[in-house]
Amino acid sequence: MSYTIKLNQKEYERLGKDINIEEQKVNTLIKNPILINIKNKNEKLTEYALHQSILENMENFLKKLGVGFAFIGSEVKIKIGYRYNYIDFLLFNTNFNCYIVVELKITELKAEYIGQITKYINYVDKKIRKPFHESTVGVIICRKENKYIMDYCTNPNVFTSTYQTI
Repeated sequence: MSYTIKLNQKEYERLGKDINIEEQKVNTLIKNPILINIKNKNEKLTEYALHQSILENMENFLKKLGVGFAFIGSEVKIKIGYRYNYIDFLLFNTNFNCYIVVELKITELKAEYIGQITKYINYVDKKIRKPFHESTVGVIICRKENKYIMDYCTNPNVFTSTYQTI
């Protein structure tokens, strides 16, 4: 990708102003907002349509998400107790040696989303992550952030980002 395209998409604005290269953490590498290409802009956006748009151009999404992300799976089926759950996207970050659980939401951030992603993080940590990996991180990509909910989130491995469709 050329520097002109990166400047036109204003990627420099989405990285944040106070990034210290030596002390980077996963949340500083996740761009906010994340730009997602949508084919049919006239159609009402559903979580399924958003999910499909990302799947159709996963490489582009990973680049727009941030640095070092690799795709592991989509709709990853996990069994907790007697019920099956599905992780929207399971990624791995090569820079931080950790799994990333990504949940897509087309609404404003809600408290129940924190519980859902925390459950998925705990599952990945117990069933998938190896001892040499860092702790799993969760990212909720939602239409609008709610800083008040995040103020009471006690899990330091849960982050939010908004998305914009292009």
